Amino acid sequence: MLSFETGRRIFLARAATDMRKSFNTLADLVEHQLGHDPFAGDVFVFVGRKRNRMKVLVWDASGFWLCARRLESGTFAVPQPLLEAGSRSVVQVSPAEMALVLEGISVHRATYHRHYHRTPPRAQNGPAQE
Repeated sequence: MLSFETGRRIFLARAATDMRKSFNTLADLVEHQLGHDPFAGDVFVFVGRKRNRMKVLVWDASGFWLCARRLESGTFAVPQPLLEAGSRSVVQVSPAEMALVLEGISVHRATYHRHYHRTPPRAQNGPAQE
């Protein structure tokens, strides 16, 4: 199973991508058509027209990683509106949302529950009292 570090941003390309593209062509697509820096260490995910192939491009300190996956049957759970023809933009997704896509679970039908987030205590105004 492919996993993503929580510190990296993950961008899913909205338009279907030609899965014959490799390192240099995908990096060029990221820079010129998606408007992002391919060398920033972000994760860029591309899905084929039939939604049964996916490529992930990531730059680390010494070069690009290119991961490819082909499903023997079925499709990735990328909602069809995200793969609009002619649209060359990206949507940022969380590592949890990316895991859902890879597992075939529809991201837009998932139910999100609120989590508790502790609010930091407010700083006291004025001099400290003893």
